[in-house]
Amino acid sequence: MCLICDRINMIHNGTNPYFVMELDTGYVVLGDHQFFWGYTLFLCKEHKSELFQLGEAFRTRFLQEMCIVSEAVSNAFTAEKMNYELLGNGETHLHWHLFPRKTGDLGDYGSNGKGPVWWYPMDKMYSDDNRPSDTELTAMKERLLAELERLL
Repeated sequence: MCLICDRINMIHNGTNPYFVMELDTGYVVLGDHQFFWGYTLFLCKEHKSELFQLGEAFRTRFLQEMCIVSEAVSNAFTAEKMNYELLGNGETHLHWHLFPRKTGDLGDYGSNGKGPVWWYPMDKMYSDDNRPSDTELTAMKERLLAELERLL
């Protein structure tokens, strides 16, 4: 079974607490773990593993919407730089990882505090200590939703 499809099904049945907004081509959700405060995913509505498998019009709109989501994340969480990743080696369902970055956010794990998010140890990044509280999650969703609505 596909983890991304499971998360989308949770959105449809109202049980995904990280869901923020539905767009034409995908779903905006906050990440379960927030070491990089504002970490957001954009889940494609179509279960495909490669961008070139999407129809041209849908693909174009998917990329446009990803850019809007990224701008909203950047604004909502005051990013100095955004990191974008569409990997698919673990979960082959198209989904963007959008990381708002700030100077020194890697601590001692980067080169002078700089580098890709994956330089930070996975066990620390995905620690339960990095799960937002219900209050934090609500506030984050409200900030991101306000930015999305402003941009759309």
